Amino acid sequence: MSNNKTHFGYKTIDESEKAKKVAEVFHSVAKNYDIMNDVMSGGLHRAWKHFTINTAHLKKGDKVLDIAGGTGDLSRGWAKRVGDKGEVWLTDINSSMLSVGRDRLLNEGVILPVSLADAEKLPFPSNYFNLVSVAFGLRNMTHKEAALKEMYRVLKPGGTLLVLEFSKVFKPLAPAYDLYSFKLLPLMGKMIAKDADSYQYLAESIRMHPDQETLKQMMLDAGFDSVDYYNLTAGVVALHKGVKY
Repeated sequence: MSNNKTHFGYKTIDESEKAKKVAEVFHSVAKNYDIMNDVMSGGLHRAWKHFTINTAHLKKGDKVLDIAGGTGDLSRGWAKRVGDKGEVWLTDINSSMLSVGRDRLLNEGVILPVSLADAEKLPFPSNYFNLVSVAFGLRNMTHKEAALKEMYRVLKPGGTLLVLEFSKVFKPLAPAYDLYSFKLLPLMGKMIAKDADSYQYLAESIRMHPDQETLKQMMLDAGFDSVDYYNLTAGVVALHKGVKY
């Protein structure tokens, strides 16, 4: 068992415990995940994902891997872009989230392969995908550097990685954002999802996630080139983009 330490929100725990604790959070929130996203972001998460989809330069027949794809918002968008001859994999490490996403897409008539997959050990061949995406999942991974290297591995040369994640808000807005995150967010989690603790963790995990420039450097260190990012909603969220040459 590993004696290395990592963060679970603001707590310091053994690395070996993190995956289990994160899993408990997402098993708990899965059924209410979509409605909580709408409430928490005022619907803005849809605009952030729409921007992400429009940033990708996909063509019919391309292959896409959606990591930590959860309830399938990005996978649905990718499937429309690549068409019937394309290939989109919806993956998540959490079986509850993956089941909700799979069933939701099936109900909409979107049929695509799904896989219960750990981003740090992806079950896909090297140089396979034209695009890899991860939205609001990277911050929950224990070894982010390992996950980024795996994303690099499975991309074809010329392929693109898109990372949509909560980031560091512009400084003048930080006090108001903190008030919202640590007072209102757990309260909404308690009232709507009957789970204040999970949303307390999610707020803390956002603060512990690397800022825009740090994540950019991590992507460069993983092998990506032409790494850049777009701040969305005053830096509440950032979309990082990197290319494998």
